[in-house]
Amino acid sequence: MTPEEIERYARHIVLREIGGPGQNKLLNAKLLCIGAGGLGSPALLYLAAAGVGTLGIVDDDEVSLSNLQRQVLHETNAVGEAKTSSAARALARVNPNVNVQLHTLRLNEGNVDEIIASYDMVLDGTDNFETRYLVNAACVRAQMPLISAAMSQWEGQISLYDPANGGPCYQCVFPQAPADGLAPNCAQAGVMGALAGVMGSMMAGEAIKLITGAGQVLRGEILIYDSLFGETRKLKTSLRADCGICGKK
Repeated sequence: MTPEEIERYARHIVLREIGGPGQNKLLNAKLLCIGAGGLGSPALLYLAAAGVGTLGIVDDDEVSLSNLQRQVLHETNAVGEAKTSSAARALARVNPNVNVQLHTLRLNEGNVDEIIASYDMVLDGTDNFETRYLVNAACVRAQMPLISAAMSQWEGQISLYDPANGGPCYQCVFPQAPADGLAPNCAQAGVMGALAGVMGSMMAGEAIKLITGAGQVLRGEILIYDSLFGETRKLKTSLRADCGICGKK
């Protein structure tokens, strides 16, 4: 590391669980974040600040005024701009040494495998089941860990889906999408803005732990946070042998 990097990441380097070797792993890591919205905003900011070497961003949306209540990557002057370019500008202000790669498009069956192939890990901060299932299947095919979070109103959840290393995949835990109306998105149900900061920061923390080998990650567990009552709980998750995505064929 350069003297500038040693000073910039000093608070990581002095952590016994990270140190210089762990920080070097972060500097060499390549992460892809699906979505530069409520969850992706804090996750990307903290991963850039942590010195993750390459951050890819996938988003086909533009910044709207209603985003700004929780999507802290973006500013009022960015309304109408592509979220990817707004995000890149914000991340450059935090850490100009990070290589930010923009994918201003919507993921589909035809492009998802090629896009994730350039990365080591995927963070999914999308708000619809179609994309979550698409990303999960691609990560299983690539034997790539997937950190996925979701939130609505006052409650959020997060887990690491990693069947290549003994954990379940997303579809093991959520075999099918809920019926229409049972899981409304943030636009329909509302969301407390700061909850996005909590859950997105948790995503960044899980990624940092997984890259550096620090602590215990949420593989085989799902963490649920209720911000209205200040409560957290964990549920055990497990592989399903009959899972159509990662189960034994």
